[in-house]
This record gives sequence, structure tokens and C-alpha cells, in this order.
Amino acid sequence: MQAFQLQTCASKWFEQIMKKGLKRPLDLAIEIARSKPPIISLSEGHESRVVEAAVEAVNLGIAKIILVGKVDKVKQQLAKFHCSCPERIEIHDPTRSTLKKELSKSYYELRKHKGMSCKEAENQSTSNLVYAALLVKNGHADGTLSGAVETTSNVVKTAIWVVGKAKQVKTVSSCFLIFPKSHEPMIYADCGLVIEPTVAELVDITIAASQSCKSLLNTDPRIALLSFSTKGSAKHKNTDKILSALKKLKSLEPELLVDGELQFDAAIDYAVGEIKAPGSKVAGAANVMIFPNLDAGNIAYKITQRLGNADAYGPILQGLEKPANDLSRGASPHDITQMIAVTVLQAIARVQYNAT
Repeated sequence: MQAFQLQTCASKWFEQIMKKGLKRPLDLAIEIARSKPPIISLSEGHESRVVEAAVEAVNLGIAKIILVGKVDKVKQQLAKFHCSCPERIEIHDPTRSTLKKELSKSYYELRKHKGMSCKEAENQSTSNLVYAALLVKNGHADGTLSGAVETTSNVVKTAIWVVGKAKQVKTVSSCFLIFPKSHEPMIYADCGLVIEPTVAELVDITIAASQSCKSLLNTDPRIALLSFSTKGSAKHKNTDKILSALKKLKSLEPELLVDGELQFDAAIDYAVGEIKAPGSKVAGAANVMIFPNLDAGNIAYKITQRLGNADAYGPILQGLEKPANDLSRGASPHDITQMIAVTVLQAIARVQYNAT
């Protein structure tokens, strides 16, 4: 096929994507969550940006919110904003909560194998971060979101310890939702957690990212395992790792549309993909990018965001039993509302998955 024909094909395909109307998380949540909005716990109920975002989410009808913190401080923040449905916002002070005994016992059971005493569990379960996660673990909330003040390491550690890893995968990873100006939305993974993934970890990251694509973009994943090489153009132990991951994925998830190893240009550009990877069902059409290591993933999303002027939402945690997400400490109120929407969509997807 001539390059002109390929470019015409790609242009028509992009027009179809735009007509399909792939939406940002907040727009998608408004569309599907209003009939039965999930409950999201926010551990930083004293933080103005978080409260403003919570009120926006409630006003839009996408979530019910539990704000965790000292009642007087949370009410002081709430008074700054107009909430059309105040009955959809609860305030939980962990030190006075009627759930204190239940959640303390739950935390002890989770951590006693590490030598934690009942008294230590009682004390630690009243921290806002742990309490918010325990609400999810014990079914009082459908997802949790922290990180406007807390560090990423604390948020992720608490999520793993309390919410726990998903049964389908053994690796907790992260992804970003990328909304370029002139291309369909994409998933980038892993961009925040797994520094040098093994073959097994790459497989876990890929499976989790495919699920993120379905739940957060509402579209089928077309996955590229990225490399500096395309289809054997270079030989190296790093490309061997990609090929081993691809082989395992084909065995575990035969219906998954995944290919590798692919360079980024071959993954997103039809003309390049036809030349470098003829016959590939993914080349030129990928919407999920799996990076070989954290260096590549983290650098790539920031270049895409800063130089490509793309919108990037994340980091979104993957591989957990229930939704728990991290915020950038520089997040704006609207950024936080978008991440509430992400958590809402993950919660809805989990319910749908468990129902099948």
C-alpha cells in the first residue's frame, strides 16, 4: 500500500474515533454513574482542594463522598462551597467513628503477621489514610483517593497493605490516561511504580492496563509492547524479555489484541507500522502503550504532556483488589474531580466484572 493511501486510511480511522466520542473520565462517569453513584472515601477532608472537588463530584451526581477528618475542620471547608445534595456527603472522624472498633479489628487481622499488636492496630487505624482505605476493605466505600497532601509512597503502601492485591495479577502498577490533541486517547503503563519489570511483571502490567482501557476509556484495548526495536530489527536481552512477555500473554489471554516488540512510531502510525511490522493487527492502531521500564514510561508521559500539550490523568493504580488511587500533590480541584471520576469508573467496572 502506498504511503498516501495509508495516510488516508489513518485519517478516516481517526475521524471515526472522534465520531465515536471517547470521553474523559468525568464525562464518562456522568454518563454511566448517576443512576447508582459509588461511595468514594477521601482521606484528606481538611484540604480545601479535596473538599471543592468532592462537592463538584456530588453536584454532578457521579459519587457519594465520605470526607475523613476532624468534623469541625471538614465543616469549615465545606462551608466555602455550595453543595446541591449535602445528604450525599458524610464526615467521618476516625477517632470518634462508630466503625472504629470494626476497622481496628480488621486492620489487626491484616497486619498481625508482621507482629502488630491490637493496641498498635487501634492507633494506626485512626489515621485518616488508613481509615479511608479500611472503609473500602470492609465494604463501607467502593473506592478511595488520597495524595493531595500525603506522599505517593504512603498512599501506595497503605493501598497494598489494606486494600490488597487483585487475585488476577500479582503486581501493583500504575497507568496514565493520555488525551493528545490530534490522536485518540491512550493508556501509558507503567509510569510510576515498577522500576525494572520482569517478564511476569510485564504480563501483569499489560493485563491490568487492558482492563484500565476498558473501564476508563470504554473501548477495546489494542496493546503495543514497546521497545527500541520492531519485530527483530535489533537483538538484545531487553527485546528477548519483550518477546517472552508476548508469548506468555498469548498463552494466558489468547483473545487479547497485543503485539511486540514495537517502536512507538510503528505502534501509532499506520504508514510506519505497515513498513516495519507488516501484517500486525496492532501496529499503527495501538491505544495501550506498555513501556519496558519505568525510565521509559515516566519520561514518555511527561514529554507527551509537556511538549505534546496532551492532557494526562494519573497516576492511576492498577492491580488492587478494590479501587485506591493517588493524587499529585500539585493537583487542582478539577484534577481531583477527574481522579474521583476515575475511581468511580474503576468501582463500576469491578461490580460488572464480579457479576459476570
